[in-house]
Amino acid sequence: MATITRENIGLLHDKLIVKLNKEDYFGNFEKTLKTFAKTANIPGFRKGMVPAGLVKKMHGPSIFQDEVLKTVEKEMNQYLNKEQLDIFAQPVPLENEGTKLDMNNPGEVDFAFEVGLKPEFDVNASNIKVTKYNVIVTDEMLNEEVERLQTRNGNMTEPETASSEDHVLNVTFTELDADGNMLEGGINKANSLLVKYFAPAFRAQLIGKKKDDVVDVHLASAFEDKEREVVLSDLGLNKDEAGSADKTFKMTITKIGFVEKAALDATFFATVYPNNEITTEADFRAAVKAEIETHFAQQTRNQIHDQIYHHLLDNTSMEFPETFLKRWLQIGGDKPKTAEEAEADYPGFVNQLKWTLISSKLVTDNKIEVLPEDIREFAKMQLFSYMGGQLGALGDNQQWVDDYANRMMQDKKFVEDSYHRISADKLFSTLETQVAATDEAISMEAFAEKLHPHHH
Repeated sequence: MATITRENIGLLHDKLIVKLNKEDYFGNFEKTLKTFAKTANIPGFRKGMVPAGLVKKMHGPSIFQDEVLKTVEKEMNQYLNKEQLDIFAQPVPLENEGTKLDMNNPGEVDFAFEVGLKPEFDVNASNIKVTKYNVIVTDEMLNEEVERLQTRNGNMTEPETASSEDHVLNVTFTELDADGNMLEGGINKANSLLVKYFAPAFRAQLIGKKKDDVVDVHLASAFEDKEREVVLSDLGLNKDEAGSADKTFKMTITKIGFVEKAALDATFFATVYPNNEITTEADFRAAVKAEIETHFAQQTRNQIHDQIYHHLLDNTSMEFPETFLKRWLQIGGDKPKTAEEAEADYPGFVNQLKWTLISSKLVTDNKIEVLPEDIREFAKMQLFSYMGGQLGALGDNQQWVDDYANRMMQDKKFVEDSYHRISADKLFSTLETQVAATDEAISMEAFAEKLHPHHH
């Protein structure tokens, strides 16, 4: 009868030894061998008429090994279920040097495995304190957004000369050598830039220029820091590489454009907000302001979630089977890693693991559920965002939206990804009601500095 013994070999790190006797696996081996003989295709013999001795000689060792390993796996799974061991990943085989599998001498065999046990820990969201930042929407922000919408919905014209900082220049950059000649094999790339993207001192050289005019551009003096970084990237240059900004280019103007801003009239209002009845500039500005406030309200929620995430991660004490996890990192993925690679990856890996354990416990404690209808609605909202929020114009005739959602419900990857996103959103929405929040008014610039990338 098979037995499994367990011994501790480190922090949350155990060794399991599966011991099999001949009667645990040999009967299945003989049965499988007979079944194989009936279906084996071996040249020179009719199907089902291959001598048992030949089948055993040719395929016996591999069948024997498979049956022993299947028995080991079955016994291990039964043990884990019975003992209810909460382990990371799967048991990892240890070097079983003393185990020799010989179908001609079947007997007692041992297989050793190591397992990493999940830690026990407490997590409490009720003592978390967060700051709810309320971004102040200024007249300047409102004016900039109105102007942006006017430009976006304006008409592009092609004036003969560049006469303002708002003119668009389509240009070709051609790299020059130290003598001002075209550099053989140098950079030659098209771009599109507003006149105001150039440094103030350089802009004067561009006013009055026409199509096909040429200007020499020394990157370090033609652009200020922020704009220069973008241009360097567009040209395929590394901003941190010495000498990149000192390059000089011949800039040929291939086209001049100018966007005539849309007038603040009923046609424009209807274009921006087709589902609203806006007839006055005051109502339009109120709608734009409300949209800005909605945007920042969502950003504020995200930032609160970020504060909760970092508090839970930083203030939840947890131990890990480090030795086991580093070994699992080496052999458990699609591509094996060296010990050095596993060591380098471990801090980020264990941080992610810690959050997975915390969030799973909180999902269970707060009875968070994701239902099929949640995923279906998520698919519809995703389509809604793809269509620019215009699905409301369809009225009741939205059968094709339902058809789209039904198709997405058949996509396994979409369902899995959506499940995790919805579950995380429901969890943070729940935690948001449990934490103590202090309101604080803040400028857009100061709020931008508070934002952190999300990891949950």
